[in-house]
Amino acid sequence: MKLKRAAALAAFLALPGWALAADIDGSALSGWWGVPFAGLLLSIALMPLIAPFFWHQHFGKLTAGWALAFLLPFAALFGVGAAGASLVHALLAEYLPFVILLLALFTVAGGIYIRGNLRGTPALNVAILATGAVLASFMGTTGASMLLIRPLIRANAGRRHTAHIVVFFIFIVSNAGGALTPLGDPPLFLGFLKGVDFFWPLQHLFPQALFLVGALLALFFALDSWYLRSPGECTLPAVAAGDSAERFGFDGKANFALLGVIVALVLLSGFWKSDVVFDIAGTPVGLPGLVRDLGLLAVVWASLRITPTDVHQRNQFGWAPMAEVAKLFAGIFLTIIPVIAMLKAGTDGPFGAIVRAVTRPDGAPDPAMYFWAAGTLSSFLDNAPTYLVFFNTAGGDAQLLMTTLAPTLAAISAGAVFMGANTYIGNAPNLMVKAIAEDRGVKMPSFFGYMLWSCGILLPLFALMTWIWFL
Repeated sequence: MKLKRAAALAAFLALPGWALAADIDGSALSGWWGVPFAGLLLSIALMPLIAPFFWHQHFGKLTAGWALAFLLPFAALFGVGAAGASLVHALLAEYLPFVILLLALFTVAGGIYIRGNLRGTPALNVAILATGAVLASFMGTTGASMLLIRPLIRANAGRRHTAHIVVFFIFIVSNAGGALTPLGDPPLFLGFLKGVDFFWPLQHLFPQALFLVGALLALFFALDSWYLRSPGECTLPAVAAGDSAERFGFDGKANFALLGVIVALVLLSGFWKSDVVFDIAGTPVGLPGLVRDLGLLAVVWASLRITPTDVHQRNQFGWAPMAEVAKLFAGIFLTIIPVIAMLKAGTDGPFGAIVRAVTRPDGAPDPAMYFWAAGTLSSFLDNAPTYLVFFNTAGGDAQLLMTTLAPTLAAISAGAVFMGANTYIGNAPNLMVKAIAEDRGVKMPSFFGYMLWSCGILLPLFALMTWIWFL
C-alpha cells in the first residue's frame, strides 16, 4: 500500500501542469503580489513592539498565515499546479539547502565551548570581532557567528550596556567578514557556481572589506571605551592575583573537524559536476546538492553524538533560536517568490524602474547604482537571489564580468554582502545572533531601532565606499 501511495505521489508531482509551472512570468504579475511579503516584514518589525508576548507565542502561525495569503490566491488564479510547483521549488531548491546548512553550522558551533576568564574590555571585544571577521570568509558568516557570539556575550555578562556589542558583531562578523571567498556568504557562492573564480572576491573586494571592517572596529573601540567609562557600567570584578583562573582553551574540539567536513561538502557541491538529476514537480535536484544536504544532516547527527553534555550545558545550547529562524525564513522564502519573479522580469516587470536605474544612458552598467540597488534590496530580500538577479541584469557572462566589467561585479558583490547588515532580515545570521543574545538576557534593539544603528553607522561608510571605488 505504501509503495502504491508513493508511486501515485511521484506520478502526481510529474504531471505536465506542475513541471511547466516552475517558472513564473513576473511581467504578468501586479505589484500587489508583494503584499504578503511586505506584511511579513512589517509583522517582524512591528509585532515585537506592539504585542511582544503574542508575537513570541504565535510568530510561527502568523508567518504561516502570510505564506497562505500568497499561496491560496495564487493557486486560485493560476492553478494548483503553478502554486504547487512554486512551493516545491522554494522548498527543495532554496529553503531546505539553506536551512540544512544553517542547522549544521548552528549545531557544530554550539558544540564548541571556548573556556577561560574572558573579561569584556574594549581590547578583548575588538580582538573577538576581528577574529570573527577573518573566520567568516572561511567558515561562513553563520559558522563564525555561531562560534563566537556565545563567548562574546559571556565575556561581557557583567556590563550594563551590551546591545551595541551585539549590533557591531552583526555588522562585522555576520556580514562584512564574509566578502572574501564563496564560502563566506551565499551570494558569492552563487557567483562561484555561475563561473566566478574562487579567489576573485579576495582579489577584488579585499580593499573594500578591509576599509569597512577597519572603520567599524575603530568606531566600536571608541564607543565601547566610552561606555566602559560610564558610571556603573562594569559589575564584574577583575580576577585577583591569587584567584583561580580558568585556562583558555576549547572543549568539544572534535567539532572543529566537523566544521572542516561542512566546508568540504559545500565546496564539493560547487566543484562536482554530475548528470544525475531528479525532477520533482519541475524542480531539478542534482546529485551533488543531494549528497551535500544528506552529508550535512549526518554532520548534525555526529555532532550531537560526540559533543559532551556539559559542553552544551555550559554553552546554554538550545533549539529556540534555530526554530525561530527556520519558521521566519520559511515564510520569507515563500512570500518572496512573486517579488523575485517581478525583479527577474527586468524592464518589462513592475520593478522595471529599478532595472533601468542601474544602466547609464549609453547602455553601460553603472557600478554605483548596482552597489546601492543590490544592497538596498539585499537589506530586505534574500541576498542570494538578489545577487543573481543583478548578475544576470549585468549580462550574466562570468568571464566578461570578471574582466571588462569587474567594477560592476565588485559592486554587485559588495552590495549583496555588506548591506545585508542593514536590517535583521538582511542575512540569516543576523536573526540568529539576535535570538541567541535575547535568549541570554541582552535587550536588543527593535527592528527599527536596529535600523537606526545601521543607518547612522553603515550608510555614511557605504557612501564613502561609493565615492572611492564605484563612481
